[in-house]
Amino acid sequence: MELVQSRALMIVKSDGRREEFNRDKLWSSLTKACAKRPLPIGTLEKVIAEIESVLADTGKSEIPARALGELVMERLKELDRVAYIRFASVYRDFRDIETFKEEIEALLQPRTEPTVPDNQLPLMEEDKPLLPKRKRRGRKPLSPPGRPKS
Repeated sequence: MELVQSRALMIVKSDGRREEFNRDKLWSSLTKACAKRPLPIGTLEKVIAEIESVLADTGKSEIPARALGELVMERLKELDRVAYIRFASVYRDFRDIETFKEEIEALLQPRTEPTVPDNQLPLMEEDKPLLPKRKRRGRKPLSPPGRPKS
């Protein structure tokens, strides 16, 4: 029988300390950021699973804490902007109201629509309606009396 042994993923802090990746710590941070937000059940579990998958896919045994924080912020920005601001305010350690304001203003900028790459066909053409128009069936004009129908 083959035994697969996985090494612990280490998070490298900004001061150089290393600490083992802790799923519970990530859960706690996300729970605090998303407290009282209208998120579907299972959303945080899904976010954590996505983050763990990205970390595993790097193939590295050490990940900078900054990279982990950015992964979390990317997911929160897509998920809930209030939760994102809550997390960012702690993670980025906003020193004054101006940096906090700049972060909020960046969120308020209109989102650009995703574009279709040149080498990919669009899912639906913009000009054409989703469903073809149905032809109305009308009655055929009656032929005058005394004439055979053709």
